Amino acid sequence: MTDPVDAIAELSEAMVTLYAERGILAATAESCTGGMVAAAITDHDGASHALDRGFVTYSNAAKLAMLGVDGEMLDTVGAVSGEVAGAMAEGALARSDADVAVSITGIAGPGGGSDTKPVGTVWFGAASAFGSTLVLKREFEDNGRAFIRQMSVITALELLLEIGGSAPERSADAEGSG
Repeated sequence: MTDPVDAIAELSEAMVTLYAERGILAATAESCTGGMVAAAITDHDGASHALDRGFVTYSNAAKLAMLGVDGEMLDTVGAVSGEVAGAMAEGALARSDADVAVSITGIAGPGGGSDTKPVGTVWFGAASAFGSTLVLKREFEDNGRAFIRQMSVITALELLLEIGGSAPERSADAEGSG
């Protein structure tokens, strides 16, 4: 397997290139990764042509206030769920100038897991202005917090590349500032 750090660098560079070429922008809504996806994207020259903004919504209160996630949903299914991941992505899309939004919510450990949601359980959401919202669950091996977070970033970047590749091109007037 490629080193996760190298994979993140390669995927984020490919994402920046693709989004800049297509004239589309992304937004991120991150919980357990704490902004790592947005940080990986902004490591590359030209990121302002690919990333509109990132939301770090580690707490449930932040998910409510910044992304408009329904409080009753959080109480009923919990923050680590497909429903919340989808709502986070949709909230990021609605509260940004992005064409695509990706979200991550999960249990990176070492604590916080349960029998039904063990450490390594991560949900992803992907919403776009041109398609339906996708929700994806991954159960990463519990090889430590850093590993789970890195694998989550890789998965989110892969989602951004997949959805960005099917996006209709936007006019070139979508300029970022970075």
